[in-house]
Amino acid sequence: MATYGLLGKNISYSFSKPYFESFFQSKNLNHQYLNFDISKIEEIKNILKSNPDLKGFNVTIPYKEQIFPFLYKTDKEAKNIGAINTVKVSKNGNLIGYNSDHYGFAKSLAEQFPLSDKTALVLGSGGASKAISYVLNNLNFKYKIVSRDNNKSHLTYTELTPEIIATHKLIINCTPLGTSPNTNAFPNIPYKGISNKHLLFDLIYNPRLTIFLKLGKDQGARIVNGEAMLKYQAIKSWEIWNS
Repeated sequence: MATYGLLGKNISYSFSKPYFESFFQSKNLNHQYLNFDISKIEEIKNILKSNPDLKGFNVTIPYKEQIFPFLYKTDKEAKNIGAINTVKVSKNGNLIGYNSDHYGFAKSLAEQFPLSDKTALVLGSGGASKAISYVLNNLNFKYKIVSRDNNKSHLTYTELTPEIIATHKLIINCTPLGTSPNTNAFPNIPYKGISNKHLLFDLIYNPRLTIFLKLGKDQGARIVNGEAMLKYQAIKSWEIWNS
């Protein structure tokens, strides 16, 4: 039996385990997919030791950037992005890092075309945000990253105005705000700047309708959650593990 899994923190809500269990069943594959819920990245050593049949795993918050020192090799695209969400375990036990988030986002975003224009706000500056920025660059979007940190190249949430919101027609939530079980949380942005020319994209998929999406929908915006993106990136992960 081959083992696959998800590395993260507080990941009981995750879609990945039921998705892959259903996938394995549909293909009559004698594999298992486990949640590796760890409190610090160093615990990955224990996971590798206790799971000798581990062939690959996905990586989620907060370890997409922290995992780099544990990798033997990193795929060129993942290195450019600066975040890992898929790891292949080679036959000799070495870890090879990839990023399939950018593939999942690009495929999911393409289903929403055409957009009113190529302007975007990326909420959050973590590992997921890096993959989204990579796609936006490739698609020639003009975009700004919004973060809590006082970074010269980023906007802060306090700097956002309804006018800035109005002139950026794609708004992507890359933060964990609103993820189950903390479903009452949402990014603090001036939602009144949103119109029916906007698309709000939330990387969160549980719940399907976050407060972020609901507030956008109330303003007439089109909305999409992260479910399709996650399915696309999961398919890509499976290809990577079996390449």
